[in-house]
Amino acid sequence: MFEGFAQSDVATGEAVIRVRHGGNGLPLLLLHGHPQTHAMWHIVAPRLARDFTVVVPDLRGYGDSSKPPTTPDHAPYSKRAMARDQLAVMEQLGFERFSVAGHDRGGRVAYRLALDHPERVLKLAVLDIIPTGEAFRRADMAFGLGYWHWFFLAQPYDLPERLIAADPDAFYLRWGSDFFAPEALAEYRRCFRDSVTTHAMCEDYRAAATIDVALDEADRGKHRIACPVLALWGRRGRLEAWYDVLAVWRDWADDVRGRALDCGHYLAEEAPDETSAELRAFFAA
Repeated sequence: MFEGFAQSDVATGEAVIRVRHGGNGLPLLLLHGHPQTHAMWHIVAPRLARDFTVVVPDLRGYGDSSKPPTTPDHAPYSKRAMARDQLAVMEQLGFERFSVAGHDRGGRVAYRLALDHPERVLKLAVLDIIPTGEAFRRADMAFGLGYWHWFFLAQPYDLPERLIAADPDAFYLRWGSDFFAPEALAEYRRCFRDSVTTHAMCEDYRAAATIDVALDEADRGKHRIACPVLALWGRRGRLEAWYDVLAVWRDWADDVRGRALDCGHYLAEEAPDETSAELRAFFAA
């Protein structure tokens, strides 16, 4: 995977981030989701590298990036902290301004990066999410039953960690794994079977239910995403049934476009052709 990409570890001052980067052209940062690693971009990233300099990191707490100690307020795993990591990564690679696409948890880091550092982000693509604060504020029975893991993983240490440890595959792959390439699936398993990584991922969700919601609520109606936004989601997933996805994002940004792709949650792996084409067209325009 990632033939022709260089690999390095970037110390950000708060964490050490494992990064792959390759290609030529305008800089494009790709952020992965839960419980994955940068490997989720193994089909899309090389295609985009024909037109862009593509940077593909593991988020802090995930993959081979470091897992910093947490605090009672979970701030080390807030999307603001994760966004600072990615800003430092791009700076150290020589990119002052760049575009960013994020799937799932990576999408939450990506839009927080655009909100906190508008002068640095040229364009933003979010894959299969609405903002964290919006999801919790709009939560109902369907959301609670469909995305029950949001509430389970946010439970105090160490209940979810202990329960997941009994059978990590049964928990993390409960929606199936046929849409993952064998090499990518092996990478996901290697990482999520590690107890330190599981704890860090729980901290990600604990931060989401606390500090991330507070940050979103503080910004809602006051600070808007300044750059153009592309929202993509899977038609076979939950978002389209629960929300008018574009309308939600238009509450947060003036320039929003996007559509559903004919796939489930894992757009870059279930529908790599469509995902690559949509991202290339948006970021190259």
